[in-house]
Amino acid sequence: MSRTLVIGDIHGGYKALIQILERAKVTTTDRLIFLGDYVDGWGQSPEVVDLLISLKNTHHCIFMRGNHDDLLLEWLKSGTYNDEWFNHGGRLTTESYNLLTEDKRQLHILFLESLEDYYLDDDNRLFVHAGFTNLNGVKHEYFTRLFYWERTLWETALALDKSMPRTHPNYPKRFTLYKEIFIGHTPVTRIGQTVPINMANVWNTDTGAAFKGPLTILDADTKEYWQSDPVYTLYPDESGRN
Repeated sequence: MSRTLVIGDIHGGYKALIQILERAKVTTTDRLIFLGDYVDGWGQSPEVVDLLISLKNTHHCIFMRGNHDDLLLEWLKSGTYNDEWFNHGGRLTTESYNLLTEDKRQLHILFLESLEDYYLDDDNRLFVHAGFTNLNGVKHEYFTRLFYWERTLWETALALDKSMPRTHPNYPKRFTLYKEIFIGHTPVTRIGQTVPINMANVWNTDTGAAFKGPLTILDADTKEYWQSDPVYTLYPDESGRN
């Protein structure tokens, strides 16, 4: 039976990605939805992108654009970067990419350019890296960079009075537009968790792989999930984004 499997922020954790694909027993009948931030953190960002490109040729894959992916793309194309990115995972990524051939770099540029801002499936489920702000939905968003940078969707979901019914006039409109919303971007380790967390109709699958948490793959239908070992244990000689 075909599954829709959602993969949270990978952040260069190639070994963790291999683990979750094996532990979830992923097959070519599954639809894989990657929520972005494939790079920056652990030292195998190019290997992660290579694997994603390979999976694209053998599996039904949908790839969202993360903010770190966009920052890497800018550096690969222009050579420019900001210090914040460089000091939060970008330095290690640039070092590893400087070892690649020009042909391989160009292949990765094409992949990064092909990433999606969001994906809306036939069940009115939204998949996006960070969120959206427009009260009429993603198709009306004024600034597309918000799809992979904004945090207010998740922050609002966390702050929402859980006893408030969806029919209440003050219920946030953004949570009424879609059946479910799957995001990454803001690690749940910020609230002391390392498993996918559901608030309102939002599922956050960033379980802190860049820091002290595991990488997660979630079945969007059943909500069963599989996780890697804590990623930092797979890279004992690196610090990730810690």
